[in-house]
Amino acid sequence: MTTRAGFVTVAGRPNAGKSTLLNRLVGQHLAITSPKPQSTRDRVVGIISDDDSQIILFDTPGLLEPRYELQRSMHGAARKALEEADVIVHLIDASEGLQPEHLATAVNGDGARDFRAPIILAFNKVDALTPERLAALRVEFPEAAMISAKTGEGVKFLLKTVRKMLPESPFLYDAEDVSTQQMRFFVAEMIRECALEQLDDEVPYSVACEIEEFRETGTPVYIRAVLHVERVSQKQILIGAGGARIKAIGKDARRKIEPLVGGPVYLDLWVKVLSNWRRNPNSLRRLGYDLPDEWKS
Repeated sequence: MTTRAGFVTVAGRPNAGKSTLLNRLVGQHLAITSPKPQSTRDRVVGIISDDDSQIILFDTPGLLEPRYELQRSMHGAARKALEEADVIVHLIDASEGLQPEHLATAVNGDGARDFRAPIILAFNKVDALTPERLAALRVEFPEAAMISAKTGEGVKFLLKTVRKMLPESPFLYDAEDVSTQQMRFFVAEMIRECALEQLDDEVPYSVACEIEEFRETGTPVYIRAVLHVERVSQKQILIGAGGARIKAIGKDARRKIEPLVGGPVYLDLWVKVLSNWRRNPNSLRRLGYDLPDEWKS
């Protein structure tokens, strides 16, 4: 039997719904979903296997003009995933009613460098469109996939289209795998997602999560995690009056982590100040974010 396997990168502007699509396709909550833009900071990997095909799916940070080191790391992660892809899904927020820009322009600014992989144009959030607007979009872009990652509409068609474009190849990973990333990565992301849900304004963008200890030998699983912020005032907000907010974040995070690890969890959650970490290359490396070569000093 001929099998197909390859790397598929989902790219688009912030709030296009890339993380919701990955979770929908994999059937598991792996990627942070948040109405706050730029919540995805590194590529998240999901694996979808059936009898004769395997898709290694990359959810990438939203494409934006980077203004400081963390955003440069995010932009570099998105660009690298696009360069490594066998197939690219260019996801557009259909509810914005905007013409899709050329993907190379979105990534490079001037469009000077294109990508080797075929590109599938997909309009997401079609459930928010009027029937008239959706019909017009289908006429204007007859080859595009019209989907709703939220409801699942059109997702099977998108998967079918992707599978046809995969190169012939044996499976690259075990058919039972759902990701290539370690449990620590997803636990840190779940904790950060809970912080995003409970914090407003600038504070969520100043939060990074570092797993200091992950002990699975006993029950419950012991996890010591640190939420880093950039200023003392942010630490006070994150902790809350009498520790109320950090307790609430911990409670919600345990609820998300326990299904992931398959059992009860003792989450030992701390808050520390790591001054100006979003703009400090050494701090970024410590937290697992890599700067592109052109931005390394």
